Amino acid sequence: MGHWFSRNIVEPGKLPMLLALTSFVLTFLVTRTVTRLIRAGKGPFRNVSSGGVHIHHVVPGVVLTVLGGFGAVGSGRHGIGAAAFAIVFGIGAGLVLDEFALILHLDDVYWSEDGRKSVEVVVLTTALVGLTLSGFSPLGVNDMTAEEQQDRVTFLLTLALNFLLILITLVKGKFRMAVFGAFVPFVAIVGAVRLARPGSWWSKHFYRRRHRARARSRLRTYRHDRRWTKVRRRFQDLIGGFQERVPGRGSTPPS
Repeated sequence: MGHWFSRNIVEPGKLPMLLALTSFVLTFLVTRTVTRLIRAGKGPFRNVSSGGVHIHHVVPGVVLTVLGGFGAVGSGRHGIGAAAFAIVFGIGAGLVLDEFALILHLDDVYWSEDGRKSVEVVVLTTALVGLTLSGFSPLGVNDMTAEEQQDRVTFLLTLALNFLLILITLVKGKFRMAVFGAFVPFVAIVGAVRLARPGSWWSKHFYRRRHRARARSRLRTYRHDRRWTKVRRRFQDLIGGFQERVPGRGSTPPS
């Protein structure tokens, strides 16, 4: 059954990635649900501690990610072993990235404003892996014809140009667009030609004496953030539970 599914429903070699993505998303959703129940004092779930040390779920997540990653590398992309290790890896990655903000800040910021970064990274990871599963390849190699792939000069120039656009987009402070540009060919050109965000490396070095460009950059960023920040925050609140208030409970994030 699994062999038929991998041959007829999923593109050959992509079943482990599909299983990893599915387990990753489900683990994140289940983990968020459990942590919200713990915060609200509902259900049988409680924080996990050992010797007075609060154990965050990133700890077992790291262990599962290591086991799943090394197991997947050793088992190849086919067979039951590859599928099983892909699921283990997806579960571990879900646990780790759910507490990405804690790792980044080295502090218990799970329910704080900084904790929103965890949700953002999980959504971004899901989108990028989903793009890969749907047929996109990094740097647009899949869009090249056989003749173009044989022409190494054209191929290398395409890679170099796209890499340059991604790099410019990054130093202009547009991280999300740069990441998507690595998977969807030349998406980064939009970020590369538009004004940099205030505070970015590009803005500090190239807008220092260009007062009009600096002012336009601030105005455009303000309008963009005013339009999209509320939408992004509502989505983060929906799946992350940041707007939930539990009177009388501490701010220690659940494991």
